[in-house]
Amino acid sequence: MDYSILDFLALIGAVCLFLYGMKVMSEGLQKAAGNSLRSILSAMTRNRLMGVITGILITALIQSSSASTVMVVSFVNAGLMTLEQSMAVIMGANVGTTFTAWIVSIFGFKVNMGTVLMPILAFAVPMMFMKKNKTKSIGEFLIGFVFLFMGLSLISENVPDLSKSPEIFESLKAYTSMGFASVVLFWIVGVVITAVIQSSAATFAIVLILAAKGWVPFDMACAMVLGSNVGTTITPVLASLGGNAAARKAAMGHVLFNLLGAVWQIPLFYFIVKFVVWLNLAVFHVGDPNELYNVANAGGATEAQLAGMSFAMSFGMSMFHTVLNAVNLLIMIWVTGLYVKLVNIIVKSKKHTEEEEFKLKYISVGMLSAAELNISQAQREIVVYAQRVEEMLGLVKQLVHTKTGTEEFNNKFTRVGKLEDACDRMEIEIANFLNEVVGGRLSLEAKHQVAMMLNIVSELESIADSCNNVAKTLVRKEEAHAHFSEYNYKNIDTILRYASEAMTSMIPLLTDIDNVTAEDLMRNYDKEREINNFRNLCRTENIEKINQQEYPYQAGIFYMDIICEVEKLADYIVNVIDSIDEQISRNAHDGIHAEVHNPEK
Repeated sequence: MDYSILDFLALIGAVCLFLYGMKVMSEGLQKAAGNSLRSILSAMTRNRLMGVITGILITALIQSSSASTVMVVSFVNAGLMTLEQSMAVIMGANVGTTFTAWIVSIFGFKVNMGTVLMPILAFAVPMMFMKKNKTKSIGEFLIGFVFLFMGLSLISENVPDLSKSPEIFESLKAYTSMGFASVVLFWIVGVVITAVIQSSAATFAIVLILAAKGWVPFDMACAMVLGSNVGTTITPVLASLGGNAAARKAAMGHVLFNLLGAVWQIPLFYFIVKFVVWLNLAVFHVGDPNELYNVANAGGATEAQLAGMSFAMSFGMSMFHTVLNAVNLLIMIWVTGLYVKLVNIIVKSKKHTEEEEFKLKYISVGMLSAAELNISQAQREIVVYAQRVEEMLGLVKQLVHTKTGTEEFNNKFTRVGKLEDACDRMEIEIANFLNEVVGGRLSLEAKHQVAMMLNIVSELESIADSCNNVAKTLVRKEEAHAHFSEYNYKNIDTILRYASEAMTSMIPLLTDIDNVTAEDLMRNYDKEREINNFRNLCRTENIEKINQQEYPYQAGIFYMDIICEVEKLADYIVNVIDSIDEQISRNAHDGIHAEVHNPEK
């Protein structure tokens, strides 16, 4: 057999084209239905049945059980769903992944894709230049569809032709005739291949080609498909390494589900294969999936006969894949509580530490999977960020009336400093995450949303800085032996209360940006104007009070430093409101919120 390094590289390139086609299809669908997918995801936590259905739907849409499982791991990491709820979604994802197998097997063998791929491309490319973003996304999906089947065709063309080397073919046949040991061997091969390329769909396509050429019998091909179910768990495991204990538990639950499924499926392997053959023959009447291997080795079949046998074999493999995962789901869904107990035993939770408290909740390193869907995670993380900043503001309000030099003051001041450091880290980590999301394929609406979030993150960090500056001013006041009058304290309390009310009013808007009303925005703008007016009043009265010697000039300097810093803090809050306002107006296309824009801006 004359098989050069260039032929091998061509095979690798064909696999890469197949994987890239899947990626482009997935991202095109995400952009076309990003909001719909986020709505589906919100149903995850309702009950076990909804979790299963959600897992099936999401995986069928984005065509990657690895991507959907990584999302589940990140949601558990964020505390959006419990470990038990995540298991239901993971089980559903295993069934949803069979959708891709059916597409490949039916279209790859029943339809002559060579005659339709170029016409599809002729429609898809012009769609990429249309004005409507949804049309562009559908065009992108179709281009991914074409690449996927072009890759499948190229894999078929570039795999080595074992029939030209009888000695290799005979040695391969020897490995397929060792009885149950062959099942285990090909199962391991399926695990390894899938773990390396991190796509059970690509493994299915490769195995499909091997079986279609008659090099691997139907039962051994099924053993490799069974192995791919375990190999695909490597992706969420890698994703969970950057997460907390809950995320690692969700990933381990995925491993256990697929591994324990294989434990009971391997002993019953030949029975399941016979059942699938019976379904092919007696129920769907598509032919015996074993026939292709026998005829290909014996020779003498016509091209039309081989085509029919190839479809029967591919149909059987897809049916085997579906039966495995569906039966596994029907059995395991009733013992999710046992899975949770096993996972809790295997993955121990660390004791809660302050460092763990300051980690991101909703997004973690290594969790990037589906760009459109990651936006909702980032949005929730920003809400947590805002709540942390609000906690800083609350501590500053307490510090004003806490005697400096006491242990209570030192503890609170240290806490403010640690929160400020945490906010700095959060700003960088959220911004880096959003920049990675932008690096993926996003709809125009999603890109605008990411830009808005980056602005908000920057403003929240500025609010945290202002809180820290107020705390430092209180320390400097004490070091200078300056003392505030009752009038000073009263006005500081008033402006801090106004700022706290503005902060409290802003956070719900971040929680549900899509449903923010003009009245919500106006309420926040009014509060900012009230703070500006109060700052101006304090500035005027401060000069008068100093002239009247009601308090020393130095105390007046520290007093106005705090007043002006809090007013700056309120400006940063209204900058967040401006970002939300602009996003809403952009989405509405007709600027229906323009009447509430801050006149001072």
